[in-house]
Amino acid sequence: MRIGILGAGGMAEALGAGWAKAGHDIVVGARHAGGAADLAARLGARAGTLADAAEHGETVLAALPHTAMNDVITSLADLLAGRALIDCSNPIAPGPGGLVLTTDGGPSAARRIAAAAPGAHVVKAFNLCAAGVWAAHTEGLAVPLCGDDANALTLVRTLVTDLRAVPLDAGGLDRAGYLEATAAFVIGVWFAGGDPRTVLPPLEQSTH
Repeated sequence: MRIGILGAGGMAEALGAGWAKAGHDIVVGARHAGGAADLAARLGARAGTLADAAEHGETVLAALPHTAMNDVITSLADLLAGRALIDCSNPIAPGPGGLVLTTDGGPSAARRIAAAAPGAHVVKAFNLCAAGVWAAHTEGLAVPLCGDDANALTLVRTLVTDLRAVPLDAGGLDRAGYLEATAAFVIGVWFAGGDPRTVLPPLEQSTH
C-alpha cells in the first residue's frame, strides 16, 4: 500500500516502522524538512513535503500535534480528497481535576479534521496507546476504528493487522468523540499510577 505520513514525531515513527517492516511504500512529510528526512532514513522510506506525503498515500496518517492539525489539513484538503485519512490525535490538556478534552462541548477532533478536508475519508484510530506502546508491543492490541467510508475502513483494518494488532469496529465518525474521551480517561488513569484495564471485567464475565 502507498502510505503518506504527515509528521515526524513519535507516533509517525512507531506506526511507520511497523508498516515499513510490512513492506508498504511510505513517504514522510513534515513541517520541518530535516525532521522528515531523518525519520524517512530510519524507516527506509522517502522524505518529501507535507504535500508530497498527502499526494502519495492511498492512506495518509495525520500524526501531528492536535494544535497544528486543522491548519495543516486545511492546506492539504484538495490533495487528500478521496483518500483514507487516519486521525490518531488526542485533543487533551491538563485541567484542574485531570486531563480534559479541549474540544469539550463542540465537534470531536476527528469531525473537525473531516470538516477541514471534506473530500477525505477520515478514520479515527490508534489514539488509545502512546507512541512508546506502538514501538514496543503491538501484538494482540485492539484498535477501535470509527469511520463512515467502507473502503477507507478496509484499508485501515489492513494496516492494523500488519502491526499484528486487532481492528475493532466502533461505529461511524460520529462516535469518534467517545474514543477521544476514552483516551483522556485512560491516559489520566495511567498518569495517576493505575491500570485502566482493571476498570473493565474480563470478557467472560461481561454482559452482552
